[in-house]
Amino acid sequence: MTEQTLEKTQFKWAIVGGGQMARALVGGMIKAGVVSASNVILVVPSESTRRWWDENQPGVQHADLEEAVQQADIVMLAVKPWVIPVVMNQAGPFWSGKLVVSIAAGVPLSKLCDLAGHGRVVRVMPNTPCLVGSGASAFCGGDEATDEDRTLVASALEAVGIAAEIDEVQMDAVTGLSGSGPAYIYILIEALADGGVAAGLPRDLAMKLATQTVIGAGEMVQKSGMHPGQLKDAVASPGGTTIAALQTLEQNGVRAAMIAAVKASAARSKELA
Repeated sequence: MTEQTLEKTQFKWAIVGGGQMARALVGGMIKAGVVSASNVILVVPSESTRRWWDENQPGVQHADLEEAVQQADIVMLAVKPWVIPVVMNQAGPFWSGKLVVSIAAGVPLSKLCDLAGHGRVVRVMPNTPCLVGSGASAFCGGDEATDEDRTLVASALEAVGIAAEIDEVQMDAVTGLSGSGPAYIYILIEALADGGVAAGLPRDLAMKLATQTVIGAGEMVQKSGMHPGQLKDAVASPGGTTIAALQTLEQNGVRAAMIAAVKASAARSKELA
């Protein structure tokens, strides 16, 4: 599917579930013009969630599950993993001909395809920075997902960040790294700001500097093409302040803690399957 076709698409998207990840991904897609709010049909259980969508994404429609699936061209499943079988069984007769996109962590393609009754399924692991156009997503397709389907999903994800097509066996690792990763970085930003306050900076300035430092460091890695270790060494002059700080980080196991966090999240993703 071409970019021009995507810009003019009238595909209807049914979004089952309206929590944080759906808000981030769909909100980013609407902002980028991949889909118009009027072509989004929401299936959300609570009044407060419906109210959030109406206030923040005016124009979206609401429907019950069966009606939404019947009307949609693409159905995005944005519910907890253990809710997937309930939802898909409830709308069982209506999955035929639909492109099914699941963002539920840990639910394998085999289960999704079995519940849908066909293999036109794409499994996605996005992350919440999709809302500000800086998402990092990965996806894999079922055996009946067409090149057009994969292009559509990739284009939607790329409108809100970067996207990579992967083998399903890698999906748990993606969940541990980029899916859960923003939370790790938020902790680091908060900790950096706390360190700045402890060293004598006012809170607002410490937070501003910590946030921009993380953004700038990420862009240096992305745009320079250099290995993070090279960039680190370029900052750490002999006997200077940075090498003293790096020694403290190593002594406190920061590197090992980050590796362990990714592995723990990936392992939990496997358990959810």
